[in-house]
Amino acid sequence: MADWNPSAYAAFADLRLRPALDLIAHVPDLPAGGIADLGCGAGAVGPALRARWPGRRLTGIDASPAMLAGARATRAYDALAEADLAAWAPDRPPALIVANAALNWVPDHAALLPALAGRLAPGGVLAAQVPGQHDAPSHRMLREVAAGIAPGRIGAMARPFVLDPRAYARILAPLGAADLWETTYLQRLGPASGHPVAAFTAATAMRPVLAALSPDEAARFTARYEAAMEEAYPREADGSVLFPFRRIFLILKVPPCPS
Repeated sequence: MADWNPSAYAAFADLRLRPALDLIAHVPDLPAGGIADLGCGAGAVGPALRARWPGRRLTGIDASPAMLAGARATRAYDALAEADLAAWAPDRPPALIVANAALNWVPDHAALLPALAGRLAPGGVLAAQVPGQHDAPSHRMLREVAAGIAPGRIGAMARPFVLDPRAYARILAPLGAADLWETTYLQRLGPASGHPVAAFTAATAMRPVLAALSPDEAARFTARYEAAMEEAYPREADGSVLFPFRRIFLILKVPPCPS
C-alpha cells in the first residue's frame, strides 16, 4: 500500500481521538518507566499522554514515515521510531504501552498480545482499543463489493484481524489483571462530496481494498460502495448521517516483581 495520508486521516480527528481519551482515562497506576505510543500515527494521542503523565519519557512508534512526520510536529514525544508494530521491541521495558486503533492492522492477536505483555516492566500496563466494526455494513460491504469486482484479490480484508471480546478475555487471563469493555459511538458525520461513511473509511479501512484494485476497478468499487452506504446509512435532512461505530477496549496490568 501507499503510505498513509495524515491530512485525510485527520478529517475526522475528534471522532478518532475520543476513544483514545476514553482508553487512557481508565489506565490504572503505573510503575516507574516510560510510555510507548504504539502505532502513534500523526501523534494525535501524544499531547493527551503528555498531559496525564508529564514526567515520563514518551516514545511514538509507527511504520509510516508520513505519520511520524506529523507526530514530530506535535512536539509531544521525546523520541520517535519507525518500526513494524509486530516486531517492535523497546530498549527498556515501558511502564505503559498504548495502542490506539493500531493493533487491528497486525495479525495473530493470540500471539501478539502475550508478546506485548512480555515487553512491559513488572506491574506495567497494556492499553489498547481496536475497531469492532468488521461486521457492520461500513466494513462488511468493503469486502463484499471488492470481492464482486476482483475475487480473490482483497487479501487480509477477507478476514479481519480483530477478535471477539471473549477471545481477548481468554488470551489476557493468564497474563495479569484484565479489564475489557466495548462501546458503540453514535457518530454524526457531516455532509461530504460523496457519502459521509465512505469519506470516513477512505482514510483507513478502505486503503487495503483500493490498493488491490486497478484504477478502473477502483472507480467501479467506489460507485458501488457509495450506493451501498446510501442504503445502509440514509442521510438526515441536513445531509449528515448517523453512523454507529463499535470499538473494543482492553487494559492489562501485568504482575509486579515478587516482593
